[in-house]
Amino acid sequence: MRLIIRYFFRTLRLVLTPFMLLSEKLSTPKGAARSVEDQAEVDRACQKLALYQFSACPFCIKVRKEIARLGLNIETRDAQHDSKHRAALEAGGGRIKVPCLLITHEESEPEWLYESDAINTWLQNRFPVHA
Repeated sequence: MRLIIRYFFRTLRLVLTPFMLLSEKLSTPKGAARSVEDQAEVDRACQKLALYQFSACPFCIKVRKEIARLGLNIETRDAQHDSKHRAALEAGGGRIKVPCLLITHEESEPEWLYESDAINTWLQNRFPVHA
C-alpha cells in the first residue's frame, strides 16, 4: 500500500510540474526599478547570497517570485538534481530542506535561512523597494 501511495504522488508531481513552472513564468512580476548605481550596489550585495531550491517546489517558486519582484540577482542552486549542492545544503544547513537562503557574512559564519516566509521577509527588509 505504501508503494502505491508513493508512486501515486510521484506521478502526480510529474503531471503537475510543467503546469507549476508555466504558472510561475506567466505570473512572475517585473523587477523593481532602481537607478544604475543603486542596482549595482544591490547586485554586489546579492553576490553573498545563494538560494538552494527545487525547481517545482511551490515554496521555492514563492521565493523566486519575490526575488524577481525585488529585482535581485541571486544565484539559485538546484539541490534536487545537483549532488554537490545537495551535499553543501546538508553539510552547511544541517538538513535537506528547501527553500534555503545561504547568507555569507564578512566576519562571521554563514547563515542558513529556511522557510519561504522568513526568506521573503529578510529579503524585503534587506532590499526595500521605494515607490
